[in-house]
Amino acid sequence: MLTVETDIAAGDWDAAADWEALAAKACAAALAQSLYAGIAELAAAAEVSVRFSDDAEVQTLNRDYRGKDKPTNVLSFPMVAPDLFDTLADSDDGEILLGDIVLAAETVAREAAEKHISIAHHATHLIVHGTLHLLGYDHEDEGQAEHMERLERSALAGLGVADPYADVA
Repeated sequence: MLTVETDIAAGDWDAAADWEALAAKACAAALAQSLYAGIAELAAAAEVSVRFSDDAEVQTLNRDYRGKDKPTNVLSFPMVAPDLFDTLADSDDGEILLGDIVLAAETVAREAAEKHISIAHHATHLIVHGTLHLLGYDHEDEGQAEHMERLERSALAGLGVADPYADVA
């Protein structure tokens, strides 16, 4: 079972939007596309935390944990080492903390405006992207990036979100 906990901590996130449902759907869609889709069927609760925050907090986290003193759109903090995913079915803890995802409101809004898409669709993409990072996917080289983008496209298509890489050559 997948549990997604959300927190609107800071930033100008539209109060009328259902960020909790958006985060839950995005995380579930990413998980379903991954090699670890079976996590959703485990008796143990697999948990992802999605924090909707602002550029200031994300900049601080980015500086402290990645050595990059600037805001970014999304950060992911995995809690499970990639080589342990295959052993999760044997967990008897009742809870598996997959990790945390943090989004920066101002950067997300600016990028959405530049791409001429809704903030909700851009946030959905970033949560899918962040969830895949929690599951051990990365984009350090071209092959990894292409694989991760394919998973993102498929997850987003199932959510009715347009291909975020369509304009990229």
